[in-house]
Amino acid sequence: MAVEGSHGNEGLLLGKPAEEPEQPITENSLLEILDGIVMMYNLSVHQQLGKMVGVSDDVNEYALALKDTEEKMSRCPKRRRDIYDELVKSQKVFSEKLNHLSRRLAWINVTIYSKEKMQDIYWLLQVCIRTIEHGDRIGSLFAFMPEFYLSVVMNSYSALKNYFSPVNSMEDLPGYEVTLTRLAAILAKHFADSRIVGTDIRDSLMQALASYVCYPHSLRAVERIPEEQRISMMKNLLAPYEQRPWAQTNWILVRLWRGCGFGYRYTRLPHLLKTKPEDANLPSLQKPCPSTLLQRHMADLLRSDREMAPSFLNSVLNQLNWAFSEFIGMIQEIQQAAERLERNFVDSRQLKVCATCFDLSVSLLRVLEMTVTLAPEIFLDWSRPSSELLLRRLAQLLNQVLNRVTAERNLFDRVVNLRLPGLESVDHYPILVAVTGILVRLLVDTDFQGAERATAVLLADPCFQLRSIQYLLGHTEPLVLGAASPAADKKHFSLQSYTDYISQEELAKVEQMLGHLSEESKQAAASTLPTSEEDLCPICYAHPISAVFKPCSHKSCKACINQHLMNNKDCFFCKATITGVDDYIKPATS
Repeated sequence: MAVEGSHGNEGLLLGKPAEEPEQPITENSLLEILDGIVMMYNLSVHQQLGKMVGVSDDVNEYALALKDTEEKMSRCPKRRRDIYDELVKSQKVFSEKLNHLSRRLAWINVTIYSKEKMQDIYWLLQVCIRTIEHGDRIGSLFAFMPEFYLSVVMNSYSALKNYFSPVNSMEDLPGYEVTLTRLAAILAKHFADSRIVGTDIRDSLMQALASYVCYPHSLRAVERIPEEQRISMMKNLLAPYEQRPWAQTNWILVRLWRGCGFGYRYTRLPHLLKTKPEDANLPSLQKPCPSTLLQRHMADLLRSDREMAPSFLNSVLNQLNWAFSEFIGMIQEIQQAAERLERNFVDSRQLKVCATCFDLSVSLLRVLEMTVTLAPEIFLDWSRPSSELLLRRLAQLLNQVLNRVTAERNLFDRVVNLRLPGLESVDHYPILVAVTGILVRLLVDTDFQGAERATAVLLADPCFQLRSIQYLLGHTEPLVLGAASPAADKKHFSLQSYTDYISQEELAKVEQMLGHLSEESKQAAASTLPTSEEDLCPICYAHPISAVFKPCSHKSCKACINQHLMNNKDCFFCKATITGVDDYIKPATS
């Protein structure tokens, strides 16, 4: 199809370029070439680079198999010539395959993972960084920038960090530190940028930032970006979790904290090292590298913004309640399937979701521990709005988790003892040390008034059981008359068994906490007068009436009305709009 003009040379046939004017190649043409290069890397080159890494994995696998075979040959008895001959055949096969793969890997390292190719990808990374920075500075131009520039800036950095080492190191590239900082600024600013509408690219930016804060070099780059940008990033991370992908946000906060929490310095899950110390294939975690600078920004934001703190923490508590409830529901199904005579196969996807819910519960507890440590006044300074409610909600959830996990011969114990593949991370240690960290911060590492308030709220919760706290140090329940005695060889959980991961100072604080709660619970039991039913809260029947509503004068306990007013302003009973809540003082009886 032709588009004709008034003169013959103005017409353009589809697929035929117009006559070139007598001038050098235009800037637009160079930009089109650059767009093509970036798009080609996004569509094909990055995937091919990743595939080549598989050869290195195959070399390692065959090298281990060859080593194992040669060790078996050295141990093979001389009289078993038949076994020895089979091992020799296996050795020959593994040796030939390893020789072939090693030559292929050498060729790949010289031609594909070469220093020259690394410099080419580094140039591409810098071009994408400059393009994104320029589009952002112009403002309106940013909306017209192709999304694949953002994809390539993340993928090219990932390739430089993961594919070219150890033959070539990214740290040797010119301007490496400056480039890391510029990339950190892009991730910190744009992971929550409302101008980016694509869900996939937003998730990729969030994941890239989560990976970035895992490693010391890139985390320090985040710390080098301007203070205003760092504070803005933390503010976006502390936005309420509802109606957005919150799990990745939570992982980022956890990674900024890991290494500072109670018993939270391990690189391999301690309970797995206890049960399988010889297994070299256990999942390994990145070495902790917490950021005290970003923690300080978080504490300042939560202290200064009195609306941000309750909205953020209520969303964390809501998600913890959801994640742990889902986890309990799933392990009930897994236990029922395991008890059936036909031994039904448990779907591996169900096991994976169950483990994910457990890991999410642990990470949410760690974020709460981080908050309690950095800004305890959010829970303990009751002159702040919602502080008392937040503390009561926190105590309620902690007691629920403790009771579920520490009860003797309970559902959690039975599923853990099944040792199902896919549930390796599910155990007492990760979740109990996270809960213990929060309790120690509230009851031991705080001033007298704060500890007094936290103790009173914890003991007032109907779910509180001192036995759950005793369980942490290996104290077992007293034997009930007529009950079967526990197996003599049954090993009870105790934090004292993990001295490689929990310091003596931390253990001493747990013992101090247990002594304090034991004494306080005795005093509370001795001083508590029996409460008549008419004096109990008509909503929960767990606490005495302590609040009276305005203007209708209906009554409940403070915990119930505070929780209700978060989402609803109508009276429980008459639906009148509540304009205020006063302390209830029971009239003296004559």
